[in-house]
Amino acid sequence: MAYVDGFVIPVPEEKLEAYKKMSRECGAVWKEFGALEFRETVADDAPPGKLTSFPQSVMLEEGERVVFSWIVYESRAKRDEINDKVMKDPRVAAYMDPANMPFDAKRMIYGGFEMMIDL
Repeated sequence: MAYVDGFVIPVPEEKLEAYKKMSRECGAVWKEFGALEFRETVADDAPPGKLTSFPQSVMLEEGERVVFSWIVYESRAKRDEINDKVMKDPRVAAYMDPANMPFDAKRMIYGGFEMMIDL
């Protein structure tokens, strides 16, 4: 069954274009190595909640937008294989340096998920 890596990221509005550039370049590498889908979305209807919410999850600050992203793989084994190749690829290496990231990576939420239902 498919496997998904998911991400919730606070991105400063003035860095959204830089984030898109990074995402397009890195997404092409993930797809080249076998990812089935590479998706990036930006919140336009994700209000703060009373207890939990997307904005609260990343401690969203004034002037930032929530980005919700996911990558779909054939399986966990394929995900591990693909991510190993991606992390060694020189086209992605520069973006892995926190100084070059167009967002605060310390507030990024991420995880791997087994597909439970796929309709």
